[in-house]
Amino acid sequence: MGQLAVLNMQNQKVGEVSLPDFFFSLERKDHVLHQTILQYLANRRAGTASTKNRSAVTGGGRKPWRQKGTGRARAGTIRSPLWRKGGTVFGPMPRSYSYRLPKKIRRYAFCSALSEKVKENALLVLDELSFERPSTKAFAQMLEGLGAKGKVLVAAKSPSPAVVKSADNLPQVRVVSIDSLNALDICLCDTLILTQEALGLLEDRSKQ
Repeated sequence: MGQLAVLNMQNQKVGEVSLPDFFFSLERKDHVLHQTILQYLANRRAGTASTKNRSAVTGGGRKPWRQKGTGRARAGTIRSPLWRKGGTVFGPMPRSYSYRLPKKIRRYAFCSALSEKVKENALLVLDELSFERPSTKAFAQMLEGLGAKGKVLVAAKSPSPAVVKSADNLPQVRVVSIDSLNALDICLCDTLILTQEALGLLEDRSKQ
């Protein structure tokens, strides 16, 4: 079990929290993270590309010309893929690209990504995160005081509307619910900020 300082929004240490072994003992396996990230990206694909085959193209109800005697090639319909504005052969159709990975792989990737943030000293724990009213300036000052650099990901149990609106105008800051946190988000951010309540939920999630 490791110890991590718990900070308030003014960057003052108000306590410590014990981190379970999965934050420290897991070794990063690039192939596991790669598989997991590919799955997230595939599941986000819309898969709405669509084309018309020869049966869906308008027209072509009769034979363009008679079979013989014209000197031209035989043709049975103007909807043929050989013709301009004809049907498409083997074109993309609406489909789902999503697939599932084994639970152990997804869990390992998630926990190892968290472990890397701890090893890089890029994980901060706040006792609470709340604003009386939306304020981008106050949110930016808080991040500056905490020393958060680069792309910042803030995860809370249920972020209040004031917190979400305060971060909306900061281009490199994202506020998400802890339920939607995944390995891809963790790998893409430079600094991960968790509330103490969200950290407790992560411990339960890592055991599922």
